[in-house]
Amino acid sequence: MPHRDAATRPIGTARVSPAGYRATVTPPRAATGSARAKARRRGDRPGGADLLAAAVGAVPGGAARPGQQQMATAIEECVASGDHLLVQAGTGTGKSLAYLAPALTVDGPVVVSTATLALQSQLVEHDLPRLADAVEPVLGRRPTFAVLKGRHHYLCLARLENSNEDEPEDTLFDAPTERPGGGAKWLGEAGRLGKQIQRLRDWAMETDTGDRDELDPGVDDQSWRLVSMPARECVGASRCPYGAECFAEASRARAREADIVVTNHSLLAVDMLAGRHIVPPHKLLVVDEAHELADRVSSAAQAELTPELIDRSARRARPLLRPETAEALTASGDALAVGLAEAPAGRITDGLPDPLRNACTLLDAATRAALDGIGDIKADDPDPVRKQQAKSVLDELSTTAQRLLDEAEHDVAWVERNDNTGRRALVVAPLSVAGTLATHLYDERTVVATSATLALGGRFDTVARALGLDAPPPTPPTPAAAALADTTRRPRTAPGDAAPAETGSGGAPVGSGAATDSGSGWRSLDVGSPFDYPRQGILYVAAHLPRPGVSGLPDAAGEELLSLVTALGGRTLGLFSSRRAAQQAAELLRARTDLPVLLQGEETLPLLVRRFREERSSCLFGVMSLWQGVDVPGDSCQLVVIDRLPFPRPDEPLAAARAAAVDAQGGSGFAAVSVPIAAVRLAQGVGRLIRANGDRGVVAVLDSRLETARGYGPFLRRSLPPFWYTTRREVVQGALTRLAAD
Repeated sequence: MPHRDAATRPIGTARVSPAGYRATVTPPRAATGSARAKARRRGDRPGGADLLAAAVGAVPGGAARPGQQQMATAIEECVASGDHLLVQAGTGTGKSLAYLAPALTVDGPVVVSTATLALQSQLVEHDLPRLADAVEPVLGRRPTFAVLKGRHHYLCLARLENSNEDEPEDTLFDAPTERPGGGAKWLGEAGRLGKQIQRLRDWAMETDTGDRDELDPGVDDQSWRLVSMPARECVGASRCPYGAECFAEASRARAREADIVVTNHSLLAVDMLAGRHIVPPHKLLVVDEAHELADRVSSAAQAELTPELIDRSARRARPLLRPETAEALTASGDALAVGLAEAPAGRITDGLPDPLRNACTLLDAATRAALDGIGDIKADDPDPVRKQQAKSVLDELSTTAQRLLDEAEHDVAWVERNDNTGRRALVVAPLSVAGTLATHLYDERTVVATSATLALGGRFDTVARALGLDAPPPTPPTPAAAALADTTRRPRTAPGDAAPAETGSGGAPVGSGAATDSGSGWRSLDVGSPFDYPRQGILYVAAHLPRPGVSGLPDAAGEELLSLVTALGGRTLGLFSSRRAAQQAAELLRARTDLPVLLQGEETLPLLVRRFREERSSCLFGVMSLWQGVDVPGDSCQLVVIDRLPFPRPDEPLAAARAAAVDAQGGSGFAAVSVPIAAVRLAQGVGRLIRANGDRGVVAVLDSRLETARGYGPFLRRSLPPFWYTTRREVVQGALTRLAAD
């Protein structure tokens, strides 16, 4: 079929690629460019409070929430003043509407970034459509929104056209370390791969977006890699024969025209590191789940070398190189494999070992020679896409090798090893990303960072520093921290009993109503939560248990877990520090009770969570991925058990390096690095208990240090919602027994 230039195609007609793959053009919005700006002058549109009221009023049973209103007002004020804003919004606040409503008062696109797919889906599939319906009569038009993902999330027609001949070695025989359990891929699996590619070809004829998340059922990662294009390998729409039909480019075009653009922290990080040309220009950026941002930026700035990656790059570039140049690349990969086999796993503290240094030196020289041999991409190149792919991977390998050889003080290097798959890698990452965030995150836009866990120890200072903001002088504790301190001073009345008169109706105040100015160009606000934590839940610390020792579940902690779970009759979410501990806990309960015990890893996580929600007496045990994102309101989850405080492991390279850097400067690396990490993780885990106004239950921490550690115990407790607090086992047993009888 002849290729049609996009400029000559009538707007709204189907786009047809040379291979016949179809996509659609999003019809132009009614108001674009200067017309849209004219229609959206501040004097002609309602304020954020009006839009929030309309959105809340459209929700069945919706009611105004003071914390939600305070947050929306603070965002409008910061947009007007140019200050940045940190907002701690507890569970139940309705923070999504609190930032989406005022976002519609800002000219041009507003970007909302999330850490998890769950929140992104909630925004796109539920919150934004409902908001658009509710505010359309008030705005006089229907607001628009778009999702922006990384280029590799979209089907690439150029890769799909050549997928049947692209890297046949990778298609038929993967290296043993590329697949769980090892071993070469047999021809039956290659046949399965071919069927998936054919299904992707059929889907390409139907899809409007090319978004992988819309492919149902999906395909495995290997198949998708053959039909998608990482950003670094893309030649650009102007050079690609499929540029006019590019799904990724179409998604960017939609984002430029939308009122609200939803993206993710990983793409936001790449955008910052690449000079901010991926996400459309905007005046307001909302970072939801902001406690995850620094880690995602670290991941985006991380690079690694593996023998398999070097081998694949050599095979990909071989047709473009002289034989001796290709052999040099292969030899450098072999040298890296030898060096990784000899090096122990963990952080490299005394410089690169000689075998790894020699491998990086060989790789640097080989990639430079290969890049010189390939040369520039020219307009008359017969296959610019394949040439760009080869160059981009070689360039990345060269840059990483040079970075490792530089051994800069601001970088951390380590050897990563997975004994289950045999995978080994040499990894390098920045020691800190605070400087990167300070330089690239805040320039020419207002940033609102929000989460349920920003005020660690009752203060915003720690998170502010991690996000690249200047920390303010000491300020009074946040309202939530003050509520917790007040709660711990109260007579210890069990939830449901008469509370002291001074508690008030909400238990925890929802904030002062105004953001605190740091004096450094940013403000902070804790709007609390509408939940009455002291009445709805108990925080129980098993202070009588011995201090946790080695990895695994100690016998005493196991017996404590058993007594708590049996008192309630199941309904328990167990959050464990290691797979070994979770496995031991599951085996213990299966051996000594008849309760259904669900263990992470035995089935897919969504299926396990669904069964946990539906089977009232079941228990769900797992590790870190369960600590956040699991939302099970109601009486299916009335006991959350945490086996030990979630400090980073001593062998976590980045955390260990950051702590060592603080120690070297005369500070306490444990207090500055490990304790804040534990505070965020603990708050996320504890937050699994109370998800709705009617929820009741117990959080049980089987680590006595939360009570006995004078240095960090109070800090960690101040980072948690203000539950009614006790260390008395008989009180908790009685509360669980009463819950079981309800």
